[in-house]
Amino acid sequence: MPAADLLPAVRARFGALVRELSKFGTVGGIAFAIDLVIFNVLLETGAESLLAKTLSTVVATTVAFIGNRFWTWRHREHRNMARQYTMFFLLNGVGLGIGLACLALSHYGLGAIWPEFQTQLADNISGQLVGTAVGTLFRFWSYRRFVFGEPAVPPSAPPAASFPPAPTSTPQSTEPTAPRAVPRM
Repeated sequence: MPAADLLPAVRARFGALVRELSKFGTVGGIAFAIDLVIFNVLLETGAESLLAKTLSTVVATTVAFIGNRFWTWRHREHRNMARQYTMFFLLNGVGLGIGLACLALSHYGLGAIWPEFQTQLADNISGQLVGTAVGTLFRFWSYRRFVFGEPAVPPSAPPAASFPPAPTSTPQSTEPTAPRAVPRM
């Protein structure tokens, strides 16, 4: 298949990916704001850093599931919402673990050496910015692949090229052909 024929298919797939990323980013931004506010409110009330982060993430995850399920990936198959919800939270737990690992490394690891890493600002940078950024990359990939599956109706795209190219048929001559001589041994 010539490259010119592939261009519309690539554009369509890229456009769909950009739309999904935009919606995912919007939902994630709202969930991030909720996470950030709850995390800081809990820290101000004296909650321990890891507990505050866990609680704020659980609330933000619920908001993210609803937004992603009914907006970002609404065009994908939704057969079993309980399974999706469970898988979403399990994979989000891995994302939470990534964020908690960044926070723990900063607060308890680096904080043991430099007390500046045990401040609220340092906790926000390591847990909210670094941890959330790395966790978000994992979440997008895993939600798209394992939770929300394939589109319910595949986008229209030209057929994929087959390798090697399929033989083309040539018009058959209507004139009789002479039989081939078979060599004798």
